[in-house]
Amino acid sequence: MLHPSAFLQFLDWHWIWLTVAAFLAGIFNAVAGGGSFLLFPAMLSMKMLPVQANATNTVALWPGQLTSVAAYRDDIRKNSRLALLLSLAGLMGGAVGAVILLNTPQRTFLRLVPWLLLVAAGIFALSGPVLRWLERRKGAIAGATHPPNRGLLFISTVVVCGYIGYFGAGAGFLLITLLSLFGFQDLNEINALKVAATTLANGIAFIIFTVRGQVVWHYCLLAMVVCAIGGYTSARLARRVPQPVLRGLVVVIGLTMAAWFFWKGSS
Repeated sequence: MLHPSAFLQFLDWHWIWLTVAAFLAGIFNAVAGGGSFLLFPAMLSMKMLPVQANATNTVALWPGQLTSVAAYRDDIRKNSRLALLLSLAGLMGGAVGAVILLNTPQRTFLRLVPWLLLVAAGIFALSGPVLRWLERRKGAIAGATHPPNRGLLFISTVVVCGYIGYFGAGAGFLLITLLSLFGFQDLNEINALKVAATTLANGIAFIIFTVRGQVVWHYCLLAMVVCAIGGYTSARLARRVPQPVLRGLVVVIGLTMAAWFFWKGSS
């Protein structure tokens, strides 16, 4: 029989941290977003190179996004032409961002990590107030719709999806804000178009990272399964915990992770 002390020595706490982080990432992504704030640092803790950790994180989280496509399929169908345009923008931007990531030196990317986390946490912190503003704006100017400039919208979406392919944390909110600035008011429509763009952006990044051999699969597959379990169990949590509390928790986690990487980089 294995002695408890021997068992504790055998047990690798990094695997436990990765499992817990993946489970919580699945919950956060399903309910409020921001799962990468936990899962990406957990991937780094497994002694992966920074670029590989980011690529593995992207691939692990992507299957969960497919369920969002199914959830918004009716709204996507209503705006099929625009959804197709933004999907193409997502493909282009995601491919460019992924290629830039793979050509970024490991040390350079590691130095960028705390700044990327800090910016993403800041973006996420603004999401609550901006979404409330969108709701008020929807009620104030109901019926006053203007067709968007599709060329400018396409280019802007390519730029945001380039960030998705490169790092991506908080990018969903960036797309929500972008679409609102182009005159979209219905949040279901906005979310459907966002899902179309982000799923394709992360999907092409998934393919590029896989083809280039940047995915550490034994960590990735564990995170995929546990994220899916976390996402499945999130419905009960969503009814019990107010979204502002979850969003605040995500922002605190993001800022804490950014501070940790700043401290680690200076030590």
